[in-house]
Amino acid sequence: MEIVSSLKPVYALMAALTGCILVMLNGKRPNVREGCSVAAAVIMFMIVASMVPTVLAGQKILCPLFKIVPGVSVTLRVDAMSMIFALVASFLWIITVFYSMGYMRGLNEHAQTRFNACFALALFGAIGVAFSDNLFTLYLFYEVVSVCTYPLVAHHQDEEGYAGARKYIVYLTTTAKGLVLPAMILIYVLTGTLDFADNIRTGILPATANGTLVTVLYICCLLGFAKNGVMPFHNWLPGAMVAPTPVSALLHAVAVVKVGVFCTTRVMLYVFGVDLMSVLHLGIGTAYFVSFTIVMASVIALSKDNLKARLAYSTVSQLSYIILGVALLTPTGIEGGLVHIANHAFSKITLFFCAGAIYVATHKKTISEMGGLGRTMPFTFGAFAIASLSMIGAPPVAGFVTKWKLLVGAMEMDAHYFGILLVLLASTLLNVGYFAPVTYKAFFGKRPEGEVYEGIKEAPLAMVIPLMIAAVISVIIGIYPDFMMGFVKAVMR
Repeated sequence: MEIVSSLKPVYALMAALTGCILVMLNGKRPNVREGCSVAAAVIMFMIVASMVPTVLAGQKILCPLFKIVPGVSVTLRVDAMSMIFALVASFLWIITVFYSMGYMRGLNEHAQTRFNACFALALFGAIGVAFSDNLFTLYLFYEVVSVCTYPLVAHHQDEEGYAGARKYIVYLTTTAKGLVLPAMILIYVLTGTLDFADNIRTGILPATANGTLVTVLYICCLLGFAKNGVMPFHNWLPGAMVAPTPVSALLHAVAVVKVGVFCTTRVMLYVFGVDLMSVLHLGIGTAYFVSFTIVMASVIALSKDNLKARLAYSTVSQLSYIILGVALLTPTGIEGGLVHIANHAFSKITLFFCAGAIYVATHKKTISEMGGLGRTMPFTFGAFAIASLSMIGAPPVAGFVTKWKLLVGAMEMDAHYFGILLVLLASTLLNVGYFAPVTYKAFFGKRPEGEVYEGIKEAPLAMVIPLMIAAVISVIIGIYPDFMMGFVKAVMR
């Protein structure tokens, strides 16, 4: 693979950092402050998009910043896998900024300057993770995301907010420092480097390494990146639902959870590699391990009446599809896992945007209160229905591409494919069980007794337009998946 030197990855990071600074400097001028957020988001996306032709041409952009010790440096790298995450995160930041304006102003939320500044810093960390060239750089930016999103989770500054934020930061920093950091040190001792491999087959660990030790290191990385939501270290995610809905959308669709699964799959493919994982049977072990999360999180989602809580457990389940696909270690399975990074992002952010729009328009949080609301808020609940179909895996929405690839990938396995097929079938039925009733109740259900919907209408356009855009894109990338699949297939080369 040809290497190209460029400062564009740095410029992308600086766009977010500069946006954060400008937001803080203009805290007393709301329109200017939010204009700075929009400008930073647009500039970042344009910089990221400008690197697409280089990556699709089979080249890799490398930008060394500084060396710590031999084999350990802070270096940025843009390759096909980077672009899957970076394009999605930077684009969704744009529509989230507009949505946040409608939400935060609609509810007259406090501390909007801090909110927007931390939002920009979270995207700074997320894009840093996407563009990391080695495990050390990845770890640094992973921790940046954890620290910068803590004030967002604790935004309301009440007892519930602080409790959710404490759980969030304790889970994520403890697992990272207690599991990933020691594993990273041992990997460096074994290999003399933390740089990611050039392809997904070889990894960086020597074939002669002790199998038991490699397995322990692998488990530490799988569980240590707890932003991936794998049980038993998933409980921070539902707890973070106390945050404002734009934060929930950021946590569950863009920055935080995608950072977790991106780190997990990056390490699986570029540190351990497909060949070594196959020899040590780490792939099938991981597939069954995350299958438990897929099924159990869906079962828990069925029991939740609070809409955001149901969506939170849906996220726990859906994230494990990404890890499952990669763990299958088959070409189509890996493709299905990686493309779900984008497919899940657009669909899940639509669902959370809809939940926020419902709350702003009606102040309702529970599904049992939403009977008949779809007739009053058709755009919001229509978008919710589309995104739900994607989560279920129904054509022609994006999630169908994921489910199809995972099913084919499972059938490419030499053994164990039947168990994985059962998991995918069971989870799909469970998805129907907890998503379909929401849409049905909204459009065909009866209004709660004594409830009058006079005066209730759609949320402000600043909220409805972004959620409609996200829903439409979910359909477009379901019907025309070739663009994102171009990056996914480039990973496989």
